[in-house]
Amino acid sequence: MALPIVAIVGRPNVGKSTLVNRISQKKDAIVHEMRGVTRDRSYHQADWNGREFTLIDTGGIEMGNDDRFQQSIREQAFAATNEADVILFLVDGQTGINSDDEEVARILRKATKPVLLLVNKIDTPGREDQLWEFYKLGLGDPWAVSATHGTGTGDVLDEVVSLLPEDYDEPEPEDDVINVAIIGRPNAGKSTLTNLLTKKERSIVSDVAGTTRDAIDTLVEHEGKRYRIVDTAGLRAKSKIDEDVEYYSFVRAMRAIDRADVCLLVIDGSIGMTDQDQRVAGYARERGCAMVILLNKWDLVEGPDKKAEIRERIEDRMMFVSYAPVIAIIATTGKNTHRIWTAVDEAYANFSQNVPTSKLNIWLTEIRDFGFAPSKGKKVLKLKYVTQTGTCPPVFTFFANHPDLIDDNYERYLSNRLRKQFDFTGTPIELKFKKKSE
Repeated sequence: MALPIVAIVGRPNVGKSTLVNRISQKKDAIVHEMRGVTRDRSYHQADWNGREFTLIDTGGIEMGNDDRFQQSIREQAFAATNEADVILFLVDGQTGINSDDEEVARILRKATKPVLLLVNKIDTPGREDQLWEFYKLGLGDPWAVSATHGTGTGDVLDEVVSLLPEDYDEPEPEDDVINVAIIGRPNAGKSTLTNLLTKKERSIVSDVAGTTRDAIDTLVEHEGKRYRIVDTAGLRAKSKIDEDVEYYSFVRAMRAIDRADVCLLVIDGSIGMTDQDQRVAGYARERGCAMVILLNKWDLVEGPDKKAEIRERIEDRMMFVSYAPVIAIIATTGKNTHRIWTAVDEAYANFSQNVPTSKLNIWLTEIRDFGFAPSKGKKVLKLKYVTQTGTCPPVFTFFANHPDLIDDNYERYLSNRLRKQFDFTGTPIELKFKKKSE
């Protein structure tokens, strides 16, 4: 089995995400005073006194609320408790018990896992008088904590690790894991695709734009290979990010892209190519990720002419990521999604490949023999030597007599010739130029 799991549940705005950040000593969980910021369950690694465990942050449970999200949020939260070895039930010590607390407590009393009742926002140590009313929840002795200041969390964690099972394996090394970030503008179908690829209902799927606000990791094994699939919040233009929460989601998505090897850019085929899609592709390109473009909802595009027009527009507008293969899929039915795994494998192989220096310089000899070289006055560019100086993405350093003569057009020419000679499907490449005297 993997690391033991600790789930944090409770109604909205009691401080669950603040407690997650306190325990994990990171700021991975979005914290905001707006109700309902956390919707999906998200996973975070933590340890206490050398004991590692996985911490699950869940959406706020409102038992009497039947809006379009709340049923999914409840299902996600209780799915987390089913996974967990220890459950932390967080309540608000300032507002006291409400009907949602009582209903959640009723469900948790039936749990076969240890449940610790944490009374949050007890910012003054020694105020045990604020705890008495919480005994009526029937979950044993309440623990006074302040997620914001850290008061009482050490004692709680001592108890948590004492309750964790001892018979777990050390986590497997993850050097062989391919990190895949699913990116795109809101409502393109990213969460539907995530659930299909991971075969788990981990992300809430809805037709309301902006449902996913945190980046959510899932480790998947497919045909003997391991992938970390990360569903990210829909990326909008920075100028259109009005709410603080959406800004934080944008930051999380950027972090997910930063640590991704391959990005799956999901485009809503029923709408076609947009400026936002182009912008999102630019974020991944700037960060040097390999990329596969997925045209989702392809069943909603009517007729071959319309489909050809969309593909032509993508080819025209996505010239700067022309290396990315384009696959038309239907995430809701799974049509063509099997091709994603092959495309990811190919993109990652090219993203991490090393081209031998001998092969590069044989290619460079052919470039020199072709005779096309920039010049200025009496200065004529001579490329003397090339070697690969980096991977993920591949980086090539050229040594030349006058590197200042190399302009964007010539760099693009070299890049295209490199791609024609060697397979870099799916990955960006970077060229560097250094001076080498005669």
